Amino acid sequence: MARLFVKLTPGAAQDRLDGWDSDPEGRPVLKVRVRARPVEGKANEALVRLVADALGVPRRAVSLVQGDRSRIKRLEVDGLDDDKVRERLTAL
Repeated sequence: MARLFVKLTPGAAQDRLDGWDSDPEGRPVLKVRVRARPVEGKANEALVRLVADALGVPRRAVSLVQGDRSRIKRLEVDGLDDDKVRERLTAL
């Protein structure tokens, strides 16, 4: 199971992956923008859907495990390891 840290920006003009950055702790963080607003979990749902589509895995394989109400979120991806996730996302 892979762990992926994400910095989410809701309310964007379009859904997109904006590349990699580092958080204050030095961990790699994927920057993601979604059109959905942070109301009733809509932005989190859009995030999970976008990441699953980008990785080529079913939506049920991607889970939000930390940061429900934070901009920095931790996702877990079943069926892939950390290296494979980074490889697939970097290739986009």
